[in-house]
Amino acid sequence: MILQTIITFKSNTDKFEVRKENDMFKDKNVVLGVCGGIAAYKIASLASALAKQGANVFVIMTKNATNFITPTTFETLTSNKCIVDTFDRNFNFEVEHIALAKKADVVLIAPATANVIGKISNGIADDMLTTTILACTCPVIISPAMNTRMYNNKIVKDNIKRLEDYGYEIIKPASGYLACGDCGEGKMPEPKELLEYIEKSFYKKDLIGKNVLVSAGATREALDPVRFISNLSTGKMGIELARVAAYRGAEVSLVLGVSSIEPPHFPNIKIIRVNSANDMFEEIKAIYNDMDIIIKAAAVADFRPAKISNKKIKKTDKEFSGSIELEKTEDILKFLAEHKKKELFLCGFSMETENVVENSIEKLKRKNLDMIVANNLKQEGAGFGVDTNVVTIITKENVKEFDIMTKKEVAHKILDEIISPH
Repeated sequence: MILQTIITFKSNTDKFEVRKENDMFKDKNVVLGVCGGIAAYKIASLASALAKQGANVFVIMTKNATNFITPTTFETLTSNKCIVDTFDRNFNFEVEHIALAKKADVVLIAPATANVIGKISNGIADDMLTTTILACTCPVIISPAMNTRMYNNKIVKDNIKRLEDYGYEIIKPASGYLACGDCGEGKMPEPKELLEYIEKSFYKKDLIGKNVLVSAGATREALDPVRFISNLSTGKMGIELARVAAYRGAEVSLVLGVSSIEPPHFPNIKIIRVNSANDMFEEIKAIYNDMDIIIKAAAVADFRPAKISNKKIKKTDKEFSGSIELEKTEDILKFLAEHKKKELFLCGFSMETENVVENSIEKLKRKNLDMIVANNLKQEGAGFGVDTNVVTIITKENVKEFDIMTKKEVAHKILDEIISPH
């Protein structure tokens, strides 16, 4: 039986709507290691973004890196001395590489050249960057960036694998046109993606060992080769759930319907693209047994055309009466509830326009869910295509109403509720 007591959690609206800083970065000590690659210039915007969000940013450059961007640029952006020379006498009296290693909350080396990767993987410390890295106990993230042939060289691959075995996080390089004129793997990801990896390092890893399936986005149900039935879902809420679950250490399978939003590309997120409700049903059916947590945030069509025309339907077609016969799509939540193992936690979503709590409690019972997240499409700050949401989290034990939050914050609240003792 569900308790009818409603617990309301108020949030500071201004904090979520107006703030420019990400609290996860505030007062964190971030060390950026910049090596001698053409992508070094991009790290200036990363350093600037970190500083704007309240982080203390310290930059260490190899001497080769100074051929691509000057230390003065980083000093201007971070208000901290940029270190190049291990034996620089112009600093406060402390062993600089040890001091930085002690105070760092995270280190990112980007671009990381084959040379520096080889040095670190073999314990060589012959400059300020490598000596600092070997003294670090905080998370170290490495973003290899180099010519495709160098990146695919077996020696470089072995060195990267060795660093992974030692516990360093490796960011897979992007593919594309390289500065040398080659095309292939080796591009450093854009600063926005590097920033996400840094943020990811700050979160508690309370979902390590958990397999989490998240469905997100809209489905499209074809009527003919050019028309379909769909809805206004952008997939933002589900994508944030996948992102946050990955931040917190889970192995995530994101079954993503139609969405224009680029999902995060972390190694612990597997992205499965689908189009129709049946596509989503088949993909989920193939993997649900391996999951510990399933969160169905996708906006799946309830109906589809009973017949799909193999040619474009025209107004003049005699066989087209102007009405479309519909049939029900697969009830994915019902299937999961009927076939789930005892230890699986099953969470659904409910978007309503009236009687939100009452309708969602009824759905929780009818679908035999462990939890349902409800919101009102008509409420300001909630619904499709916005960065915020206003939700009510309902379990068999209680009903919790939350004030407006970012969708990332909502994702954390949902996961907190899932893993909390009941």
